[in-house]
Amino acid sequence: MLRLAGARLLDERDLPEVIGVLNSDPVASCMVAARVEVAGLDPWRLGGEVWAVDHRSLRGSRVDGLCYSGPNLVPLRGNAAALRSFADRARRRGRVCSSLVGPAEQVMGLWQELRPDWGPAREVREDQPLMAMFRGPDVPPDPLVRPVRPDELERYLPAAISMFVEEVGVDPCAEDGGASYRARVAELVAGGRAFARFEGGEVVFKAEIGALSGKVGQIQGVWVRPDRRGRGFGTAGTAAVADHLIRGFGRAASLYVNSFNSAARAAYRRVGFEQVGQYATVLF
Repeated sequence: MLRLAGARLLDERDLPEVIGVLNSDPVASCMVAARVEVAGLDPWRLGGEVWAVDHRSLRGSRVDGLCYSGPNLVPLRGNAAALRSFADRARRRGRVCSSLVGPAEQVMGLWQELRPDWGPAREVREDQPLMAMFRGPDVPPDPLVRPVRPDELERYLPAAISMFVEEVGVDPCAEDGGASYRARVAELVAGGRAFARFEGGEVVFKAEIGALSGKVGQIQGVWVRPDRRGRGFGTAGTAAVADHLIRGFGRAASLYVNSFNSAARAAYRRVGFEQVGQYATVLF
């Protein structure tokens, strides 16, 4: 006989099973795996919580639902009943996230449950192709794209802010004068995960490796200065970052992109990325 338990908070005893679930789809789970591999499942160290829904029987149990709750709410696995359990727990906790993001089926199912209490959303992006590549790029990488040095942070930051405003639709400096966003960008720079092409001391291309698990790195924040667009900087620059990930870090390269951004999707295909899944994002 099977019974479906409610969503429960996981702890270190659950780590082997969680790692197994994350490894079953390393590209889709990269954002969560990058945190769990470093911090484990302790909420204080993780900066969030990992929830699960189990099927249990006399023969044991299996994880039928997995969700990370932190700065983002990321449902990675779950049928309708599991998503209802996650929604119940999220409602009790209150909204602490800035977005729902992850595999589209789970995100949109969870949003359907949460929308009456958490809606309306600022924006819902239902179709974001999840793309990956596991070998070197198909086009020559831009040799001038390189890791940003810590002493270049102040020159890099305006481009990062411009990208954020353009992509997310809000100013990351609005709430605390940009201190939190600056700290996050500085962390990426210090970790060798922010890349740029500089010309005359100014950034003309930028991108970052936002999440880095043991198997996959997720590229984010791809941006070309408006007066340089349409000249191939985005394609060659993204190829350079992907090359760093694959040859330098020894990981697969991944990213997700809005379905309506046909120019970006075409550029990523030229680089060698192939669609491996579908993401969705709900922005608050």
